[in-house]
Amino acid sequence: MNATATEICATGRRKSASARVRIVAGSGKITVNDEAFEKYFASDATRGYILQPLKLTGMESALDISANIAGGGTAGQAGALRHGIARALIKYNEDLRADLKASGMLTRDARVKERKKSGQPGARKRFQFSKR
Repeated sequence: MNATATEICATGRRKSASARVRIVAGSGKITVNDEAFEKYFASDATRGYILQPLKLTGMESALDISANIAGGGTAGQAGALRHGIARALIKYNEDLRADLKASGMLTRDARVKERKKSGQPGARKRFQFSKR
């Protein structure tokens, strides 16, 4: 164990969302932007996705997590929080790295929205071609 009662910070990102995550040894309480976790993320599927790193490592009830998330939508924020939790767990205990890496939780999902090009209605879509 790397930490005793200290606070460990990590950053997770996905799309345009960024999550600053702090973990402390505790009872499993999670707050997001000073709100209850269940209230901020209403969907069970989204909550399950976020909690994957904790369930994989068996730390659901051992750590208190507080996070500040900015930018993006619900899915992007959930991905950023999951990434941040996984990175914080590695700082907490380096032995967890192999399991988290094997399950793909340390990879930053770099897919972002492609920019709109000039002379087109969108990033890839073209205006209708007229020969005459």
